[in-house]
Amino acid sequence: MGSSEELIQCVRRAARGEESAFGELYRRTRPLVARLTAGFATLDADEVEDVIQETYVRAFKALPRLKEPSAFEAWLLSIARNRARTRLERKTHVRRMEEETQDPQPETVPALPEALQVERDIAVVRQLITELPEGDEKKTVQLFYLEGSLSAREIAEQLGVGKSAVTMRLERFRARIKRELLRRVLAGRWE
Repeated sequence: MGSSEELIQCVRRAARGEESAFGELYRRTRPLVARLTAGFATLDADEVEDVIQETYVRAFKALPRLKEPSAFEAWLLSIARNRARTRLERKTHVRRMEEETQDPQPETVPALPEALQVERDIAVVRQLITELPEGDEKKTVQLFYLEGSLSAREIAEQLGVGKSAVTMRLERFRARIKRELLRRVLAGRWE
């Protein structure tokens, strides 16, 4: 039996739910997926690994719907390409958000005592965390800001996601905090 025929048989076994076939498919095809994903130069090593993992999670969930087992590798690579593009789009979006939320020219605002400013900032952060919809972003932010003792990598391990997903969620939340604090300062009021 040839190598491509073995791969097709492995795809069929995995589609039927045979655990060992999933591991074999991963072992056989990971180098292809890793090469393709690493070709997206702006992704760092953690992001490449996240894309690879996301690719296999999606592919293995959808495998029973793959009509032609001989198309597995091309199908898998298209999933990897789409995951990498999505990751790049998110990075670009985060970068744009950061640029858009850059501080405008500072206005003259009466100075608050530092201790009062910190206390108000903490209250705003807690309020914004409370207002987040239940979900992955809220869990991430709670672990980081309220628990306070976990690193981004430890949070990623605890939530079963890549470190870059945690970093992106935290960056999004920081941008939200920054906008809210700026809005409150410019409005001249604190809730």
